[in-house]
Formats: sequence, C-alpha cells, structure tokens
Amino acid sequence: MPINYSIRKAVPQDLPGLVSLLKVLFTIEADFSFNEAKQRQGLELMLEDSEQRCIMVAELEDKIIAMCTAQLLITTAEGGKAALIEDMVVDKDYRRQGIGQAVLTQIEEWAYEHGARRLELLADCGNAPALEYYKKLHWKQTQLICWHKKPQ
Repeated sequence: MPINYSIRKAVPQDLPGLVSLLKVLFTIEADFSFNEAKQRQGLELMLEDSEQRCIMVAELEDKIIAMCTAQLLITTAEGGKAALIEDMVVDKDYRRQGIGQAVLTQIEEWAYEHGARRLELLADCGNAPALEYYKKLHWKQTQLICWHKKPQ
C-alpha cells in the first residue's frame, strides 16, 4: 500500500531529522565519518541561502524520511551554472517505494529552475546499490574523479 508522504524544501525545524539521515549516510560512505556538530553546522549553512542551495526532504507524519541537497556553482564546461547534488539518503524503513526518486526529481527541478545547465552527483564508489540506482535513473558516470585536500 502506498504511503502518504510529502516532498518540500527543508526548514530549520527539520535539522534533527536531517542530522539523523546524515548519520545513516555517513556510515555507508568511506570518506566521511559522522560528527553531529559539523553536520548540523553544514546543514545550517545550506539553509541560509535558498537561492544558491537547497535541501529537499520527504516527510511522513512529521518525520523526515529522505533528503537530498544541491548547491549551485559555475561550470566553465557549460558556460553557466551547474548543480552539485549530494547527501541523497532515504531512511532504511522507507526504501524501494519511489521516495528517493521523488526527492531527487524535485531537487533536479529546483536546479533547473535556478539556471543549472548540468547536474553533477557525488556518490561513494563503494556503494553499489546507490550506483545501480542512479544508473537506472539515467545518470551517466563520467571519467572524472573527485580529489580533496584539507588545510594542514
């Protein structure tokens, strides 16, 4: 039986649910470890600028059950804006019900409405179920790899 969830942009009152979902996500991703204070701070920064950043959520009976984030940046390859999409996660009790696809579709629409010419999605290369899922949704893997560096 389908569940009656809604999709909307996140608001500051959603922070506890968003932090909980990031904890789930960061246990899967090898490059990250969960730190509640850091994740809360990052989410607060995302919520401060709704023109350049977006957190889309799925909500069921006042509980956040899925989320996805996007940030706009400039891409010289396209000569305009691109949206960097991250933090796509669905609560384990609600997976395989179309919720993730619905949230991702809404974040894509937000990005295009804000001028994005390309969408870029970050996913952990060891998360085979997620990679297959994105492939099923017609995302294409590029030849690019992501590198990072922190101040020493």
